[in-house]
Amino acid sequence: MSVAWRHLVMSGVFVVLAGWAFATQAQALTVLAAASLKEALDEVVSFYPTKPVVAYGSSAALARQIENGAPADLFISADLDWMDYVEKKNLLAPGTRRNLLGNRLVLVAPAKQPVKLQPAPGFQIAKALGNARIALAEPNSVPAGKYAKAAFEKLGVWDQVVPRVAAAENVRAALALVSRGETPLGVVYQTDAYAERGVMVAGVFPADSHPPIVYPVAVLKTAKPGATAFLEFLSQPATQAIFEKHGFAVH
Repeated sequence: MSVAWRHLVMSGVFVVLAGWAFATQAQALTVLAAASLKEALDEVVSFYPTKPVVAYGSSAALARQIENGAPADLFISADLDWMDYVEKKNLLAPGTRRNLLGNRLVLVAPAKQPVKLQPAPGFQIAKALGNARIALAEPNSVPAGKYAKAAFEKLGVWDQVVPRVAAAENVRAALALVSRGETPLGVVYQTDAYAERGVMVAGVFPADSHPPIVYPVAVLKTAKPGATAFLEFLSQPATQAIFEKHGFAVH
């Protein structure tokens, strides 16, 4: 799509949605979204007429907040498991769940200490770490950490990695450990690496080394009336172009 055509489409979409959104939303929506979406979703929200309030965090923490009655209108998870969790609790508005985005998993190093290390079966991750640690989102619950653990297991090196894990509460916290030089390596999403100049991509994990990275979205059962309008907005071509600009794949 050319830049001119993209601007034309975006303008048309936003003009149509302006009246739609103002007619259906009496107050701002609240969106709970995976931490890795921050830059892209902040830009998307900036174009929406009645700007939602977005709270970012690990999908695990957000799902539990929803379970505990946190007031929110939409949930965007970084994996299918936590959306499944919320759905099984009967907390989603029926028929609103859909897959929104995809991502890639990458190994990163501090930009000031560049490393090239392509993940592959039996690769020398322990040698690269030496006595240092590797930053991961919490590998037993947070999606980015779960994907990383699955990839290391598939590549046959998890036993080398597990004693060296510096576990973080979400993927952006893991990214910060690397960008500050507190760990020489970390595993984050490709889009996180794009968003942080303090890191460089050391290698990209094979797509078949972990489950597909999928971001589902759904309206919550207790949502305000305008939530469905914003859900539709997320799937508009102009909005998808913003997500693609930030490195996401669109579904």
